[in-house]
Amino acid sequence: MKPIKVGLLGIGTVGAGTFAVLQRNQEEIIRRAGRGIEIAVVADLDTARAKEITGGDIEVVSDAHLVVNRPDIDVVIELIGGYGIARELVMQAIVNGKHVVTANKALLAKHGTEIFKAAEEQGVIVAFEAAVAGGIPIIKALREGLTANRIQWVAGIINGTTNFILSEMRDKGLDFATVLKEAQRLGYAEADPTFDIEGIDAAHKASIMSAIAFGTPVQFDQAYVEGITNLQAIDIRYAEQLGYRIKLLGITRRTAHGIELRVHPTLIPKNRLIANVEGAMNAVLVQGDAVGATLYYGKGAGAEPTASAVIADLVDIARLADADPVYRVPSLAYQTKSLADTPILPMSEIITSYYLRLRVADQPGVLADITRILADASISIDAMLQKEPDEGETQTDIILLTHQTQEKNINAAIAAIEALNTVDGKVTRLRLEQLG
Repeated sequence: MKPIKVGLLGIGTVGAGTFAVLQRNQEEIIRRAGRGIEIAVVADLDTARAKEITGGDIEVVSDAHLVVNRPDIDVVIELIGGYGIARELVMQAIVNGKHVVTANKALLAKHGTEIFKAAEEQGVIVAFEAAVAGGIPIIKALREGLTANRIQWVAGIINGTTNFILSEMRDKGLDFATVLKEAQRLGYAEADPTFDIEGIDAAHKASIMSAIAFGTPVQFDQAYVEGITNLQAIDIRYAEQLGYRIKLLGITRRTAHGIELRVHPTLIPKNRLIANVEGAMNAVLVQGDAVGATLYYGKGAGAEPTASAVIADLVDIARLADADPVYRVPSLAYQTKSLADTPILPMSEIITSYYLRLRVADQPGVLADITRILADASISIDAMLQKEPDEGETQTDIILLTHQTQEKNINAAIAAIEALNTVDGKVTRLRLEQLG
């Protein structure tokens, strides 16, 4: 069988890793794919660097349009990133009848529904295992391995930068700004870390997983997104004292009224495996009705871990390229005509537990006023920690953990608590998930 001919768009970190792993493991890959997979052309603006990486044996061009329009190219690997030129090139490749492999979670989160529809109409495959959690095969697990299950919820540490920062803040007691600088120095965080620390990158990935888990179009624009920039070291310490770790989680859950899709710092019990995922590692926990809870753990970024996922997609395409499209696994696991229009719930409607930290006057009756407000909002307290004030201090911290309640109830209670004369400043509110 003739080899699959590939055009590689972008040979940066992941592109170079893909080229290296494909060359190094060519024999093993052929044994698994049943045919060769050859990179025939590379497109990159830095042609000198591209030639250096490829050793000068492969054609290098600066214009990616030349690649997607070449008749002899079977598969286009898009590793450029972003929403703009990447979308144009992917759509043109699809129009030209080429299969596409991409690691571009931002593109799929924003334009995935359009891209998958175009691919179905053209009878080509769009594969994107590398777009979520790097080398962890979570897309294949959700789309194929768990296909017998009614997925109930998915919760993941899906951004290594923020997980590194939170791990360092906890281990060393440092503040966010200090650890961010260290993460940038070590290369875990970009010079502009906004997408990571504000939760946007995690929301892109959570939106894709949600669509596959529940059979809906990709709905990134409906996700609730909250990053870690306002998280304080003191709350990480208090959470530890209460038996919890704080992680930035991407969470999507099926409910009777719609789908929850949210990214935010979250308290998790320390005895959960996912709470002990440290450094720049990723992990995704999936709850299915038949299989129960399954955990997927590994490197969520890096040249060769991500290349592993890219090449796995290439092998799938090599196996399935000549198959009738009706027998292929759909991009979002469900047949297009079966995709549901289930709404994404507004954040005010979600139900979870909460961590509250209040700075209050150290005087009688304060706690009674606070518990009365919570009771009036039908919010019950699960645990409480009250710190003794330092000598000479007239204020102290009260930390409360609540049982489950609707977000709009906790919002109303917080507003009433902040209006008390005995409460100083804003109430710190974090969400809490048992993930049991």
